[in-house]
Amino acid sequence: MESAAIISAKHILFIIGIILLTGSLSGILAQKLKLPDVVVFLLVGMVLGPEVAGVFDVKADSTINQLILIFGSSYILFDGGASLRLKVLKEVWITILIISTIGVLITTAITGFAATYLLGIPLITALLLGSTVASTDPATLVPVFKQVRIKDRVAQTVMSESAFNDAMGAIVTFTVMGVALGTGKGFSLGDATFGLISNAAVGVVIGGILGYLAAALIAHEKYDFLQEYAPLVTLMAVLGAYMTAENFHSSGFMAVFVFGIMLGNKDIFGFAMEHREEEKLEDFILTTALIMRMFIFILLGSQVNFALMGKYLWGGCALVAVFMLIARPVTVFCCALPDRRACWSLNELLFMCWTRETGVIPGALAGILLGMKVPGAEIIASVTFITILLTIIIQATTTRWLAGKLGLLVDS
Repeated sequence: MESAAIISAKHILFIIGIILLTGSLSGILAQKLKLPDVVVFLLVGMVLGPEVAGVFDVKADSTINQLILIFGSSYILFDGGASLRLKVLKEVWITILIISTIGVLITTAITGFAATYLLGIPLITALLLGSTVASTDPATLVPVFKQVRIKDRVAQTVMSESAFNDAMGAIVTFTVMGVALGTGKGFSLGDATFGLISNAAVGVVIGGILGYLAAALIAHEKYDFLQEYAPLVTLMAVLGAYMTAENFHSSGFMAVFVFGIMLGNKDIFGFAMEHREEEKLEDFILTTALIMRMFIFILLGSQVNFALMGKYLWGGCALVAVFMLIARPVTVFCCALPDRRACWSLNELLFMCWTRETGVIPGALAGILLGMKVPGAEIIASVTFITILLTIIIQATTTRWLAGKLGLLVDS
């Protein structure tokens, strides 16, 4: 007779196998339909979940779910950081910095206050919802810009913002969550601001140090004795950066993101890998990030509460309209227009207003809030799913058309 541990292990293996199988087929389908794979993963998860087919039922607060969300989010942030090219900062770094930090706060505030009116929820819960959906999605935007060739500095700015504001969005979300859970004697704007800055700063330092060490161990002219094990180094370093930062009570998400920046731009520090090893590392990161997207979105889709989503469907759709048509344009114009160095044209600003898909990190944050049973987490998760679906389906599929209308397409 099999023990409970063996039965549990077989059940987990079954879930992993199903996710990998359906995820692979979903990825192929997404390519055929020319859609971002995350939206297909999410829809497939809804079908496989207990409320439809009932193939598996992974609770939001289970250990395996939290493990996948935390590590998956960290690895996707690392991948986003590694795709960022510091050369872009020479011309547009002011816009990227402001829109990725202050811009997240503006989006959080506008979305949060709108949510209190449209959804009838407490302000602190509404702000938590606003911070959860405030960041954009490199996992969606990077593939879109590989398929649709946009004017280089616009594409690089949007992708750089999406990579950087994920970490900021996570920090703001956990800061607001601390207030929502009542940790501490009360809310203080000064204390919250100091906590946010210190959490980010310590995360940047830890990620920078570990990123430099990892780059040296796999690409230094003399000390690259781990070059052949570069993929394993990235796994160990992502885990190490996240856990080290968390142990110092700072942002693990910021640490892994900065770690990715350091590794992705190692050539600036004089480090260079052999071409074969570089390709092997890039393939590993690409494949691992894809697997993380599969697991996160299929699991999140399987946890959708259709009754609750239906209850907040129209309010959620109205909030997404405010989010896309008011919050985002206000954010872009307030953060990018003052950047005289970049000299953005109106068409470029309009394109950035429209291109801001929500995806992996907001979805993962919603799952973490569900797992921690934060007050209002089910409402936040439901509206987050609505936001992910609408922004990806509407915005990602119209990117080429809008870029053509605005004269931003680049001939192949």
